[in-house]
Amino acid sequence: MALITSQQLSRFFEKYNDVNLTFTKDVVRATRLLQRNTHIKCLGDHWPCVLYSCSMKGAKVIASLSKSFYEKLKSANNLVTLHLAFAQEDKSTPLSFFVTSKINGFTPYDKSKPDLNFLSLEYTQRPPDDLIVILGTLAEANINSSQRREERIEITADTIRKLGLKSKTGLIYIDGIPRKCIIRDLSFSGSKLILPGIGKFLLNKNALLRFELSERNKQISLDGSVVRTENVAGRKDLIAAAVKFEEPKVPYEYKLLINDYFNTLRSKKGNFS
Repeated sequence: MALITSQQLSRFFEKYNDVNLTFTKDVVRATRLLQRNTHIKCLGDHWPCVLYSCSMKGAKVIASLSKSFYEKLKSANNLVTLHLAFAQEDKSTPLSFFVTSKINGFTPYDKSKPDLNFLSLEYTQRPPDDLIVILGTLAEANINSSQRREERIEITADTIRKLGLKSKTGLIYIDGIPRKCIIRDLSFSGSKLILPGIGKFLLNKNALLRFELSERNKQISLDGSVVRTENVAGRKDLIAAAVKFEEPKVPYEYKLLINDYFNTLRSKKGNFS
């Protein structure tokens, strides 16, 4: 993730403080949330919880609550702290912090489990900068994935390095059959590839593009379909294929990858508006 300036931090808070992000498996993976380290603390005791959703103003968590919790909460006037932790790339220690909050309400999660509740938390002060960065970065990437969906990044030695790709090669599964491919360009919405095959037999087929990042054991997978093919000059055994990604299935890890690249270009121009 690119270095965040104080100007960007302020912009994130001003533009995205109302954006509520549901912590699906995709979001947990993209943010590196350490779910086992998530808990709420009240008057010295803590209770494990699951982060369901989060914004820069509040959060919803799921927790199994005991009688002792309600007693503590009453003594504390509904004030708690939410502890969050996130794994950091290339660092052995996690990024962790507490968010001071007030519990505004409880909603039963499952009638068959009366102790299990949704807790609505409202932050009592501006959240830590680290949380603003995490949520703001994802909100920006999600919005840009729509607004800049067709902007293409040509894959060269320079962009391979800036994007953090392992190489320009990947695997494309067309109707489940794997083929090696060369990635010519990438965008939020799709990719152009060079691969072996006959165009008319691949057109409109389901496709799954996979490629590796330079970060150890990290792989991006993108569902889509082949929407266009054309011949490669001088090569009867190869075609150029355009793959359109299935938008609802595009993972946040990929959105962040493309968004970070565009931010790198923007930072060189000195424009963060």
